[in-house]
Amino acid sequence: DLANYQPREREALCHDWKVKERELRLCGFPPPSSGAIAVGQILGILGHTPAASLPLQDGLPSADWLHLYTEAARLAFADRAQYVADPDFVPAPGGSWMGLLDPGYLASRARLIGQQSLKTAPAGQPSGVQRTSYAPMPDQPEYGTSHISIIDAQSNALAMTTTIEDAFGARQMVQGFLLNNELTDFSFAPEDAQGRKIANRVEPGKRPRSSMAPTLVLDKASGQVLMSAGSPGGALIIHYTAKTLYGVAQWGLTPQQAIDLPNFGSLNGPTLLEEKRFPAATVEQLRTRGAEVREMNMTSGLQAITRNPSPGKPQWLGGADPRREGVVMGD
Repeated sequence: DLANYQPREREALCHDWKVKERELRLCGFPPPSSGAIAVGQILGILGHTPAASLPLQDGLPSADWLHLYTEAARLAFADRAQYVADPDFVPAPGGSWMGLLDPGYLASRARLIGQQSLKTAPAGQPSGVQRTSYAPMPDQPEYGTSHISIIDAQSNALAMTTTIEDAFGARQMVQGFLLNNELTDFSFAPEDAQGRKIANRVEPGKRPRSSMAPTLVLDKASGQVLMSAGSPGGALIIHYTAKTLYGVAQWGLTPQQAIDLPNFGSLNGPTLLEEKRFPAATVEQLRTRGAEVREMNMTSGLQAITRNPSPGKPQWLGGADPRREGVVMGD
């Protein structure tokens, strides 16, 4: 694999996101990265719920909003486990990855959200999918990664996420470079108990599924860049990035304020909350809805830059995660 490896250039995966009557365009990296699809599904499903009517309470997401978000996350991660893998080996469901982001499909997924937690959501069937021969991939830990967002004086924008998986990768250095440990991003199990193959299983020449979610936000009408964002953090990258995008676009926060919000999410299991950041009442309200809540260390490393909508102010606003070593710089 190393001898035959060649970088592969892929077309960005872009889809529309309507926020407060404004049409935005989210662009990210397509499979084998799952980040753009999962972030897009979460935000799209939320758009078919009352989430937009729920403001921050005392500067924090409310229990009602967190319930809607984590249910949307369960639905997105169920699809991620079922469908997403290297497209050179596994076809997109229904022939196009955009089927997973189709507004009608996301509306149907949102209708599964009720007053009580799904606990573990089933995968859906986007348009064109009658059945799949693949088994969903069991959850397994993901590690590592770095992210940087840059916008230059000409408004050229970059969102770049890079990884060698775990800290120091494979712990092997060759000619000054650490080898990665990306083999562990494949499914450890090649098939399920019924013998159905898992889409993200190990195969020669195959690229593993990633959670990286470098994201550029554009104004759909003008094509103007509005935001660059992303984070390290394994599978939780998806939630860190979605939180920041939502905080800026829906709640009107600065990038730093959005990054500073406590982290939260679900990988289609327990509801995960950043420890010591949420009131006990919020935790209890989520538990009364049937969710298993785990408070844990959720060390994001977010970076984000947004176009400043205030006239007469600096053109760009930056934010860097206080949980890691990031810093905002610029002229």
